Amino acid sequence: MFNKNEIEQQVAEFLLQIKAIKLQPDNPFTWASGWKSPIYCDNRVTLSHPSIRTYIRQKLTQAIQEEFGSVQCIAGVATAGIPQGALVAQELGLPFIYVRSKPKEHGTGSMIEGEIMPGNRVVVIEDLISTGKSSLQAVDALRAAGYEVAGLAAIFTYGFDVADDNFKKAKCRYITLSNYPAMLEFAEEKQYINKQSVELLKKWRENPAEWGK
Repeated sequence: MFNKNEIEQQVAEFLLQIKAIKLQPDNPFTWASGWKSPIYCDNRVTLSHPSIRTYIRQKLTQAIQEEFGSVQCIAGVATAGIPQGALVAQELGLPFIYVRSKPKEHGTGSMIEGEIMPGNRVVVIEDLISTGKSSLQAVDALRAAGYEVAGLAAIFTYGFDVADDNFKKAKCRYITLSNYPAMLEFAEEKQYINKQSVELLKKWRENPAEWGK
C-alpha cells in the first residue's frame, strides 16, 4: 500500500539528513533565476547514498504504477532527472530515454536521446519541481515526437502556485514523493529550524520572486 503521508515525511527526513535540502534563512542562497531563497534543494546528493537511492527508486516506481497504471517507457529530464529516470526504468524493466534542455547543436539536432517510439505511453521523471518550466519543455518535446505523456513524477516540489498553473495549462498531471509543507513540518518537529525560521520560510513560498529584495 502506498502510504503518501509516511513517504512524504520519510523522504523529507532523508533529504534533510544528507543535506540534499539546505535551510539557511539567515544566509539566503541565490538561484540561477536571481531569486533569493532560504532553501536550496539538490536531489542529486541522494545518488551518493545507496539505501536512500534505493528507497527513492522503489517509491517512485510504486507511485507510477499506482497513479499512472501501465506505461511503455520512462523519460528523464536533463540533467538531474536522467539518473533517477534510468533507475526507475531499470526497476520497471522498461525502455529509457532522456530529454535535453535544448536541441543538440550537431548531428541530428534532436531533443530526445534514445530510441524514439511514437505512440508509447511515457512517464517523465524529474528530481525537483520549482516553476515546472523545464519539466514541461520536456513534456512538449515528447508529445511533439508522438508520445502519449501519462504524467510526471518527481522527488520533491516547492509547491508554487505557478507550477500548479503551468501543469494545468499543459494538461499534464504530476506527482511527487515529498513537498515543501511536509519538509517544513518535519524540520520544525526535529528542530532543524526554529518556529521563527518556519514562519520566514512560509513567507518566502508565498512570493519567492520578491522575497529578500
